[in-house]
Amino acid sequence: MKLSEVLIKPVLTEKANGQQDKLRRYAFKVSWKANKLEIKKAIEGFYGVTVTKVNTSVTPAKNKSRFTKAGVVNGRKPSYKKAFVTVAEGETIDMYSNI
Repeated sequence: MKLSEVLIKPVLTEKANGQQDKLRRYAFKVSWKANKLEIKKAIEGFYGVTVTKVNTSVTPAKNKSRFTKAGVVNGRKPSYKKAFVTVAEGETIDMYSNI
């Protein structure tokens, strides 16, 4: 798998931002097929930091419904894989440089 296919996008939430400040842990949405070693290589290649730890989790799909004029519309949000990457002491990743 190419390194450009591993990372999909960073997760920018309040909880993820709090972990960036306190624990040097960054969250990314990653490909289903990516393993921890590929994720580590991709982060080190793109951001130029030393990765000390990679944890992954799969967020399950959720059923969603909303009320419209035509009635209730039922749907489903897809599941995805998330990676929590801890970088070495003193290093940071600037998530907001591309925005």
